[in-house]
Amino acid sequence: METLPTELHTLVDLIDRYPQLHARTLTKLEFKNHSYPVISAELGAKEADVPCVLFVGGVHGVEVIGIQVIMALLESILSRLEWDSQLQLLLSQIKLAFVPIVNPVGLQNGTRCNGQRVDLMRNAPIEAETKVTFLVGGQKLSSHLPWYRGRHGVEQETQALIQYVEQLKANASSLISLDAHSGFGMTDHIWFPFAGSNKPMQNIGRIHYLEQLYQASYPHHSHYSFSPQSLIYRTHGDIWDYLTMPKTDKPFLPLTLEMGSWIWVKKNPRQVFNFAGFFNPQKQHRQLRALRKHTVLMHFLMDLAASRALESMSQEMLIKQNHVAFKRWFQR
Repeated sequence: METLPTELHTLVDLIDRYPQLHARTLTKLEFKNHSYPVISAELGAKEADVPCVLFVGGVHGVEVIGIQVIMALLESILSRLEWDSQLQLLLSQIKLAFVPIVNPVGLQNGTRCNGQRVDLMRNAPIEAETKVTFLVGGQKLSSHLPWYRGRHGVEQETQALIQYVEQLKANASSLISLDAHSGFGMTDHIWFPFAGSNKPMQNIGRIHYLEQLYQASYPHHSHYSFSPQSLIYRTHGDIWDYLTMPKTDKPFLPLTLEMGSWIWVKKNPRQVFNFAGFFNPQKQHRQLRALRKHTVLMHFLMDLAASRALESMSQEMLIKQNHVAFKRWFQR
């Protein structure tokens, strides 16, 4: 245990302290004579016909703030379980799932890639349908260059996350996921599939309706830019593209939170001399602000899932929302 990163220690400690938290090891990674688990943790209803919300972090090990945002939510929920009757009611209606640290070796090493130098968000078994952004879109030239896709199939971490999400999809009436990242631009983005295609995903109308509900409910927290990732840049091997490809009758809405880390660099230019500084706030007050900033969105997703508003959309409403979403994001 002494070799584990601090955030992984914290997760293991929470599991030990809170018996309500059902945890399991999705896979175990061996790296330099040490073992690093990828852990999932679940709370709430156990029935198979309830909505589920999944929170994911640490796909890129250096993006520690994404892990911290997910862990802060989990710690807050656990600390309120004893006394918060509204939270207890919410958890009787939905399931919450967490995979806060998908890439523990990358976290330990302070790298974007895993222990095999593979970028897990370029490693899923799916090819882009259109030309991708050079290098950034994923490359197989060399593991010494960033955004390396790997040459030996799907990595353990990628496969573990894919299998876990597929299990959640199969055992829920709907699934909303939020995958927390950092490092692109000065704006907080909410991206959704596809990253490797300019086609709309199956649930594009539901995502558009989700954004409408969020903007109407929290007009003073509307700092997110919603769009398909392909409008920003295109990649091979995106995990959420791969999981979205199979058609399903169940609503599946995979969202990626991309925190705009350049604002932290702008306010503290010395961060450029520290690799982690490109992806994480280095001042404590900015880190705490980031932990608070996204709480509203995450609680909104939980409340929305419990309401089943996305599940109960009529066919007429779906057609309307699909049309508006297509006109907004794809008719260019």
